[in-house]
Amino acid sequence: MTTAATEGKRGIAILAGGCFWCLEAVFKDVEGVDSVEPGYIGGRTEHPTYRDVCEGGTGHAEAVRIVFDPALIGFRDLLEIFFVIHDPTTLNRQGNDIGTQYRSAIFTTSDAQLHDALALIEEMGEARVFPSAIVTKVERAGEFWPAEDDHRDYFARNSDQPYCQYVVAPKIAKFREKFARRRKQSGGG
Repeated sequence: MTTAATEGKRGIAILAGGCFWCLEAVFKDVEGVDSVEPGYIGGRTEHPTYRDVCEGGTGHAEAVRIVFDPALIGFRDLLEIFFVIHDPTTLNRQGNDIGTQYRSAIFTTSDAQLHDALALIEEMGEARVFPSAIVTKVERAGEFWPAEDDHRDYFARNSDQPYCQYVVAPKIAKFREKFARRRKQSGGG
């Protein structure tokens, strides 16, 4: 598992903002994103499972590891999308998903990412973009553990399920409305 800031000439961003199914579905639709992998980061347990993480005892957050082309989209651009599609003002919760595994966090892979994340949060706080304080944690990335195969492309395979309809789909719609110019020309994938 690599946590290097780049993979070849690609950038890597690791973001946690609630359920990783939501983040994966949105970021797969972003121009310049090569791949999005759901997984777990920020905890104490090696090789955590979905069940372990959901029980809340591992300290991991559900997150996505995004490989992107910095020539097409920057890290800060990814963060701007991230802050629109989840609520960075609720501690350890996104909607009805409650627990540290659903925390808002940016796991940086370089000093530049650390600086960019902290600067953006400060700017948004000063501009009062949100009605409450941003509680998103910014920390250096540790080991990223890929999620089990049944969590990959979850929305694409289960879009008719109620959770996907009521939680994931609105986040995709919000991204497409606010960031239409950032959508992949092919419509995602």
